[in-house]
Amino acid sequence: MAEVAQRDDLGPEDAKLVTLARSARARAGAAEGAAVRDDIGRTYAAASVTLPSLRLTALQAAVTMAVSSGVHRLEAAVVQTSATELDPDDAAVVDDLAPTTVLLVGADGAVTVVR
Repeated sequence: MAEVAQRDDLGPEDAKLVTLARSARARAGAAEGAAVRDDIGRTYAAASVTLPSLRLTALQAAVTMAVSSGVHRLEAAVVQTSATELDPDDAAVVDDLAPTTVLLVGADGAVTVVR
């Protein structure tokens, strides 16, 4: 069951991911932004991609960047979106790389701890 947290309750590294996800979303003017942290502390941020020939959620795009850089395991992931639940495709990506923390940040700034 997901729990709601306050942004102030996040540690500095998770708060950084929230900022990166929000920035990626704003920079691209996209529906979503996401950021992930790998198991050695490197971060990757991306926005959702919607092209005629390619559709990726923001989390899929961020994970793609991480995996293409050699990452095999994530420590944390954040999705900045107006959705109230994690996209099923994102849930599958999360399961692939098993982060210990997954946060869903709504447009209103509410933080939901998914895992």
